[in-house]
Amino acid sequence: MLSARVTAFSADDPLSGLAVGDAPAPDVVADPPAGWTTVDVRAASLNHHDLWSLRGVGLRAEQLPMVLGTDAAGVTADGREVVVHAVVGGPDGRGVDPDEPRTLLSERYPGTLAEQVAVPAWNVVPKPAELTWVEAACVPTAYLTAYRMLFRSGGAQPGQRVLVQGAGGGLAVAAVQLGAAAGLEMVVTGRDAGRRERALALGAAAAVEPGARAGRFDVVLDSVGKATWEHSVRSVRPGGRVVVAGLTSGDPAPASLTRVFFQEISVVGATMGTRDELGQVLAFLARTGVRPLVDSTYPLARAADALRRMWRGEQFGKIVLES
Repeated sequence: MLSARVTAFSADDPLSGLAVGDAPAPDVVADPPAGWTTVDVRAASLNHHDLWSLRGVGLRAEQLPMVLGTDAAGVTADGREVVVHAVVGGPDGRGVDPDEPRTLLSERYPGTLAEQVAVPAWNVVPKPAELTWVEAACVPTAYLTAYRMLFRSGGAQPGQRVLVQGAGGGLAVAAVQLGAAAGLEMVVTGRDAGRRERALALGAAAAVEPGARAGRFDVVLDSVGKATWEHSVRSVRPGGRVVVAGLTSGDPAPASLTRVFFQEISVVGATMGTRDELGQVLAFLARTGVRPLVDSTYPLARAADALRRMWRGEQFGKIVLES
């Protein structure tokens, strides 16, 4: 089957280890275990997780080649239109050994950047008819994580102020769209004036340069890490929350713990979300009319071009591959 696979690791040149083309289907796809289903992928979106995999984070050399991708929408063998939940195992998981630790597709099991993907039957949820294949494929990582960060980990309520670090990435765009639709005052940071303007058009109340003062916030969403951490901790109100869902610029040092304990700031981690939350965010999108922002679409055969665009940081919104 046609797929995009990581065949070697390179921290400096991750695309050098990418292979796109026909290859035998992995065993779990060719012969799914009991309780699993195969999904014919119609669309799959890219995430920075794919670049981390190409750089060797979360994978071992003996696991190669590994099909990349966590997000997909497609059709099951019995004709159901579904969205794939990327989290396999863990306390919310079914279809694998209950002691198996939580993992994402493309870490232990082959991912979604392929014509087919196999997942536990528990991991598929109905695709709302209101969403296209491309829109639905954007949801399982960026929009699900943003939803969890805002409403579960962050506990944000209508009328509260929320700061999102880094305009332009899929997670930041998703957070602005979902938060604005829920009545939150969303403020974003961004180095590029054009991206800040686009964030305003999506519903942000304000868009400022990184490190700029913009008042105090009830919740701060940070997936950047080292480059924005000090600003995040200084921007949250006493007793507020900083929700962390990634460290694209590395671990912060120092961690500003004096301010954290003195002002009783909560630091909460968020990774993806549950299958039920995926259903909730899909319903949220269907009912509100909010649609995932798509930066660009490519055929699966041009996965290298799509990943290169993300590696260069040229996107605003989600990049999607169509099978």
